[in-house]
Amino acid sequence: MTLLDLNTLFDTDAKCREMLARLRWPNGPECPRCCGPAVELATAKQLFYCKECDYQFSVTAGTIFNDSHLPLNIWFTATLLIVEARKGFSANQLRRTIWGQHKGSYKTAWYLCHRIRAAMREVEQPALGGTVEIDETYIGGKQRGHQRKPGFGESTKQIVIGIRQRGGDLRFFHAGDAKTGTLAAFIKDNISEDVDVIVTDEYGAYPPAMGELKPKHKTIKHKAGVYVDGDIHTNTVENAFSLLKRGIIGTWHRISAKHLAAYLDEMTFRFNRRKRSDLFLDTLRHMVTADPLTFERLTA
Repeated sequence: MTLLDLNTLFDTDAKCREMLARLRWPNGPECPRCCGPAVELATAKQLFYCKECDYQFSVTAGTIFNDSHLPLNIWFTATLLIVEARKGFSANQLRRTIWGQHKGSYKTAWYLCHRIRAAMREVEQPALGGTVEIDETYIGGKQRGHQRKPGFGESTKQIVIGIRQRGGDLRFFHAGDAKTGTLAAFIKDNISEDVDVIVTDEYGAYPPAMGELKPKHKTIKHKAGVYVDGDIHTNTVENAFSLLKRGIIGTWHRISAKHLAAYLDEMTFRFNRRKRSDLFLDTLRHMVTADPLTFERLTA
Protein backbone atom coordinates (compact mmCIF):
# COMPACT_ATOMS: atom_id res chain seq x y z
CA MET A 1 0.00 0.00 0.00
CA THR A 2 1.36 3.40 -1.04
CA LEU A 3 0.09 6.91 -0.36
CA LEU A 4 -1.14 7.09 -3.96
CA ASP A 5 -3.06 3.82 -3.47
CA LEU A 6 -4.48 5.13 -0.20
CA ASN A 7 -5.71 8.38 -1.75
CA THR A 8 -7.38 6.43 -4.56
CA LEU A 9 -8.95 3.58 -2.59
CA PHE A 10 -9.97 5.46 0.57
CA ASP A 11 -10.72 9.00 -0.57
CA THR A 12 -14.11 9.14 1.22
CA ASP A 13 -15.29 8.39 4.73
CA ALA A 14 -17.76 5.83 3.38
CA LYS A 15 -15.00 3.79 1.72
CA CYS A 16 -12.97 3.84 4.93
CA ARG A 17 -15.93 2.63 6.96
CA GLU A 18 -16.66 -0.12 4.47
CA MET A 19 -13.11 -1.44 4.82
CA LEU A 20 -13.23 -1.28 8.63
CA ALA A 21 -16.52 -3.20 8.62
CA ARG A 22 -15.01 -5.95 6.46
CA LEU A 23 -11.98 -6.19 8.75
CA ARG A 24 -13.96 -6.12 11.99
CA TRP A 25 -16.78 -8.44 10.92
CA PRO A 26 -15.58 -10.81 8.16
CA ASN A 27 -18.72 -12.92 8.69
CA GLY A 28 -21.18 -10.02 8.85
CA PRO A 29 -21.94 -7.24 11.38
CA GLU A 30 -22.11 -8.26 15.04
CA CYS A 31 -23.34 -6.32 18.04
CA PRO A 32 -20.45 -5.23 20.33
CA ARG A 33 -22.72 -5.67 23.37
CA CYS A 34 -24.36 -9.07 22.93
CA CYS A 35 -22.38 -10.39 19.92
CA GLY A 36 -25.66 -11.06 18.14
CA PRO A 37 -26.25 -10.42 14.42
CA ALA A 38 -26.84 -6.82 13.37
CA VAL A 39 -28.12 -5.08 10.26
CA GLU A 40 -26.98 -1.87 8.60
CA LEU A 41 -29.46 0.99 8.75
CA ALA A 42 -30.23 3.16 5.73
CA THR A 43 -28.65 6.27 7.24
CA ALA A 44 -25.98 8.70 6.10
CA LYS A 45 -23.93 7.92 9.22
CA GLN A 46 -23.67 4.22 8.32
CA LEU A 47 -25.09 2.94 11.60
CA PHE A 48 -25.84 -0.66 12.54
CA TYR A 49 -28.71 -1.97 14.65
CA CYS A 50 -29.01 -4.99 16.91
CA LYS A 51 -32.61 -6.08 17.44
CA GLU A 52 -31.78 -8.43 20.32
CA CYS A 53 -30.53 -5.67 22.65
CA ASP A 54 -32.01 -2.63 20.84
CA TYR A 55 -28.61 -1.01 20.32
CA GLN A 56 -27.39 1.28 17.56
CA PHE A 57 -23.67 1.53 16.88
CA SER A 58 -21.10 2.37 14.24
CA VAL A 59 -18.15 0.32 12.99
CA THR A 60 -15.78 2.41 15.13
CA ALA A 61 -17.70 1.97 18.41
CA GLY A 62 -15.61 0.35 21.13
CA THR A 63 -12.42 0.43 19.06
CA ILE A 64 -9.26 2.55 18.93
CA PHE A 65 -11.27 4.96 16.72
CA ASN A 66 -13.89 5.39 19.47
CA ASP A 67 -15.09 9.00 20.05
CA SER A 68 -12.62 10.41 17.52
CA HIS A 69 -13.64 13.54 15.61
CA LEU A 70 -10.89 13.13 13.02
CA PRO A 71 -11.91 12.04 9.50
CA LEU A 72 -11.10 8.40 8.85
CA ASN A 73 -8.90 9.24 5.86
CA ILE A 74 -6.59 11.08 8.30
CA TRP A 75 -6.54 7.99 10.50
CA PHE A 76 -5.69 5.83 7.50
CA THR A 77 -2.93 8.20 6.33
CA ALA A 78 -1.36 8.36 9.81
CA THR A 79 -1.46 4.57 10.10
CA LEU A 80 0.26 4.09 6.74
CA LEU A 81 2.98 6.63 7.55
CA ILE A 82 3.73 4.94 10.89
CA VAL A 83 3.79 1.33 9.70
CA GLU A 84 5.92 2.08 6.65
CA ALA A 85 8.57 4.06 8.58
CA ARG A 86 11.30 1.59 9.62
CA LYS A 87 12.55 3.91 12.37
CA GLY A 88 9.20 5.30 13.42
CA PHE A 89 7.34 8.52 12.65
CA SER A 90 7.26 11.36 15.18
CA ALA A 91 4.07 13.13 16.21
CA ASN A 92 5.53 16.49 15.22
CA GLN A 93 6.39 15.21 11.73
CA LEU A 94 2.92 13.70 11.46
CA ARG A 95 1.36 17.06 12.31
CA ARG A 96 3.46 18.82 9.65
CA THR A 97 2.79 16.14 7.01
CA ILE A 98 -0.99 15.96 7.46
CA TRP A 99 -2.02 19.43 8.61
CA GLY A 100 0.91 21.61 7.52
CA GLN A 101 3.53 23.52 9.47
CA HIS A 102 1.21 26.14 10.94
CA LYS A 103 -1.96 24.06 11.30
CA GLY A 104 -3.07 21.26 13.52
CA SER A 105 -2.33 20.58 17.15
CA TYR A 106 0.70 18.65 18.38
CA LYS A 107 -1.46 17.17 21.14
CA THR A 108 -3.90 15.82 18.55
CA ALA A 109 -1.08 14.25 16.53
CA TRP A 110 0.57 12.84 19.67
CA TYR A 111 -2.70 11.29 20.87
CA LEU A 112 -3.37 9.90 17.40
CA CYS A 113 0.07 8.21 17.31
CA HIS A 114 -0.42 6.67 20.75
CA ARG A 115 -3.83 5.29 19.87
CA ILE A 116 -2.35 3.56 16.85
CA ARG A 117 0.51 2.22 19.02
CA ALA A 118 -2.00 0.90 21.56
CA ALA A 119 -3.48 -1.32 18.83
CA MET A 120 0.00 -2.71 18.12
CA ARG A 121 0.29 -4.30 21.56
CA GLU A 122 0.43 -8.07 21.15
CA VAL A 123 -1.74 -9.79 23.77
CA GLU A 124 -1.00 -13.43 22.94
CA GLN A 125 2.39 -14.44 21.60
CA PRO A 126 3.61 -17.98 20.91
CA ALA A 127 6.73 -19.23 22.67
CA LEU A 128 9.95 -18.74 20.73
CA GLY A 129 12.02 -21.74 19.67
CA GLY A 130 14.97 -22.70 17.51
CA THR A 131 17.96 -20.48 18.24
CA VAL A 132 17.04 -17.58 20.51
CA GLU A 133 19.23 -14.61 21.43
CA ILE A 134 18.78 -12.51 24.57
CA ASP A 135 20.46 -9.24 25.42
CA GLU A 136 19.82 -6.05 27.36
CA THR A 137 20.41 -2.42 26.48
CA TYR A 138 20.05 0.90 28.27
CA ILE A 139 18.04 3.88 27.04
CA GLY A 140 18.33 7.45 28.26
CA GLY A 141 21.51 9.10 27.01
CA LYS A 142 24.32 10.29 29.25
CA GLN A 143 23.53 10.35 32.93
CA ARG A 144 24.40 13.56 34.74
CA GLY A 145 25.71 13.94 38.26
CA HIS A 146 26.54 11.00 40.51
CA GLN A 147 26.71 7.84 38.39
CA ARG A 148 24.47 4.96 39.33
CA LYS A 149 24.26 1.50 37.82
CA PRO A 150 21.17 1.16 35.57
CA GLY A 151 18.34 -0.46 37.48
CA PHE A 152 19.76 0.53 40.85
CA GLY A 153 19.46 3.59 43.08
CA GLU A 154 18.89 6.93 41.37
CA SER A 155 19.82 5.85 37.84
CA THR A 156 17.71 7.50 35.12
CA LYS A 157 18.65 4.88 32.53
CA GLN A 158 15.80 2.67 31.30
CA ILE A 159 16.45 -1.03 30.70
CA VAL A 160 15.17 -2.78 27.59
CA ILE A 161 15.34 -6.57 27.34
CA GLY A 162 15.50 -7.93 23.80
CA ILE A 163 14.62 -11.50 22.82
CA ARG A 164 14.85 -12.54 19.19
CA GLN A 165 14.43 -15.87 17.47
CA ARG A 166 16.71 -16.25 14.48
CA GLY A 167 14.51 -16.22 11.42
CA GLY A 168 11.53 -15.44 13.68
CA ASP A 169 9.99 -12.81 15.91
CA LEU A 170 11.53 -10.03 17.96
CA ARG A 171 10.32 -8.93 21.41
CA PHE A 172 11.30 -5.88 23.44
CA PHE A 173 10.40 -5.37 27.09
CA HIS A 174 10.80 -2.36 29.37
CA ALA A 175 12.25 -3.82 32.57
CA GLY A 176 12.74 -2.31 36.00
CA ASP A 177 16.08 -4.08 36.36
CA ALA A 178 18.21 -6.77 34.79
CA LYS A 179 18.49 -9.03 37.82
CA THR A 180 18.25 -12.81 37.72
CA GLY A 181 14.62 -12.98 38.81
CA THR A 182 13.49 -10.45 36.19
CA LEU A 183 15.36 -12.21 33.38
CA ALA A 184 14.04 -15.59 34.52
CA ALA A 185 10.45 -14.35 34.25
CA PHE A 186 10.97 -13.09 30.68
CA ILE A 187 12.66 -16.36 29.69
CA LYS A 188 9.86 -18.47 31.17
CA ASP A 189 7.09 -16.43 29.52
CA ASN A 190 8.61 -16.16 26.06
CA ILE A 191 10.88 -19.11 25.31
CA SER A 192 9.70 -22.64 24.59
CA GLU A 193 10.97 -25.57 26.63
CA ASP A 194 11.85 -27.21 23.30
CA VAL A 195 14.19 -24.38 22.27
CA ASP A 196 17.42 -25.57 20.62
CA VAL A 197 19.89 -22.94 21.86
CA ILE A 198 19.74 -19.76 23.94
CA VAL A 199 22.61 -17.37 23.28
CA THR A 200 23.61 -14.49 25.57
CA ASP A 201 26.72 -12.53 26.42
CA GLU A 202 28.67 -13.22 29.61
CA TYR A 203 26.50 -11.06 31.90
CA GLY A 204 26.43 -12.93 35.21
CA ALA A 205 22.65 -12.85 35.73
CA TYR A 206 21.91 -15.04 32.71
CA PRO A 207 23.15 -18.52 33.82
CA PRO A 208 21.04 -18.69 37.01
CA ALA A 209 18.06 -17.19 35.16
CA MET A 210 17.93 -20.09 32.70
CA GLY A 211 16.49 -22.59 35.15
CA GLU A 212 15.78 -25.92 33.45
CA LEU A 213 16.99 -24.47 30.12
CA LYS A 214 20.54 -24.02 31.43
CA PRO A 215 21.96 -26.98 29.42
CA LYS A 216 20.86 -25.21 26.24
CA HIS A 217 22.54 -21.92 27.19
CA LYS A 218 25.57 -20.76 25.19
CA THR A 219 27.70 -17.69 25.96
CA ILE A 220 29.64 -15.36 23.69
CA LYS A 221 32.44 -13.54 25.52
CA HIS A 222 32.34 -9.93 24.37
CA LYS A 223 34.74 -8.76 27.06
CA ALA A 224 37.40 -11.02 25.58
CA GLY A 225 36.86 -9.44 22.17
CA VAL A 226 34.95 -12.44 20.78
CA TYR A 227 31.75 -11.49 18.96
CA VAL A 228 31.17 -14.51 16.72
CA ASP A 229 32.07 -18.13 17.43
CA GLY A 230 30.46 -20.20 14.70
CA ASP A 231 26.71 -19.94 15.29
CA ILE A 232 27.18 -18.50 18.78
CA HIS A 233 26.58 -14.73 18.71
CA THR A 234 24.03 -12.10 19.69
CA ASN A 235 24.36 -10.01 16.53
CA THR A 236 20.74 -10.65 15.50
CA VAL A 237 19.19 -9.06 18.58
CA GLU A 238 21.85 -6.35 18.68
CA ASN A 239 20.89 -5.34 15.12
CA ALA A 240 17.34 -4.85 16.36
CA PHE A 241 18.63 -2.74 19.27
CA SER A 242 20.50 -0.60 16.75
CA LEU A 243 17.28 0.03 14.80
CA LEU A 244 15.49 0.97 18.04
CA LYS A 245 18.18 3.46 19.04
CA ARG A 246 18.23 4.99 15.56
CA GLY A 247 14.49 5.55 15.98
CA ILE A 248 14.97 7.22 19.36
CA ILE A 249 17.90 9.40 18.29
CA GLY A 250 16.79 10.26 14.77
CA THR A 251 12.99 10.20 14.91
CA TRP A 252 11.44 10.46 18.37
CA HIS A 253 14.50 12.20 19.92
CA ARG A 254 13.28 11.67 23.46
CA ILE A 255 10.98 9.08 25.02
CA SER A 256 9.61 9.23 28.56
CA ALA A 257 9.95 6.16 30.75
CA LYS A 258 6.16 6.14 31.15
CA HIS A 259 5.52 5.60 27.43
CA LEU A 260 8.63 3.61 26.52
CA ALA A 261 6.70 0.31 26.44
CA ALA A 262 4.31 1.73 23.82
CA TYR A 263 7.20 2.65 21.52
CA LEU A 264 8.69 -0.82 22.01
CA ASP A 265 5.34 -2.35 21.03
CA GLU A 266 5.29 -0.26 17.86
CA MET A 267 8.87 -1.18 16.93
CA THR A 268 8.37 -4.93 17.41
CA PHE A 269 4.96 -4.96 15.70
CA ARG A 270 6.36 -3.28 12.61
CA PHE A 271 9.62 -5.28 12.64
CA ASN A 272 7.88 -8.66 12.85
CA ARG A 273 5.60 -7.78 9.93
CA ARG A 274 8.13 -5.93 7.78
CA LYS A 275 7.92 -8.49 4.95
CA ARG A 276 4.13 -8.79 4.88
CA SER A 277 2.32 -7.32 1.89
CA ASP A 278 -0.80 -6.72 4.03
CA LEU A 279 0.99 -4.75 6.76
CA PHE A 280 -1.34 -1.75 6.47
CA LEU A 281 -4.57 -3.78 6.45
CA ASP A 282 -3.32 -6.01 9.27
CA THR A 283 -2.70 -2.91 11.37
CA LEU A 284 -6.23 -1.65 10.66
CA ARG A 285 -7.52 -5.08 11.70
CA HIS A 286 -5.80 -4.70 15.07
CA MET A 287 -7.20 -1.17 15.40
CA VAL A 288 -10.84 -2.28 15.03
CA THR A 289 -10.41 -5.12 17.54
CA ALA A 290 -8.39 -3.26 20.21
CA ASP A 291 -9.99 -1.57 23.21
CA PRO A 292 -10.37 2.24 23.23
CA LEU A 293 -7.61 4.41 24.71
CA THR A 294 -8.91 7.62 26.31
CA PHE A 295 -6.73 10.72 26.62
CA GLU A 296 -7.31 10.69 30.38
CA ARG A 297 -5.95 7.15 30.72
CA LEU A 298 -3.02 7.91 28.43
CA THR A 299 -1.97 10.94 30.46
CA ALA A 300 -2.91 9.67 33.93
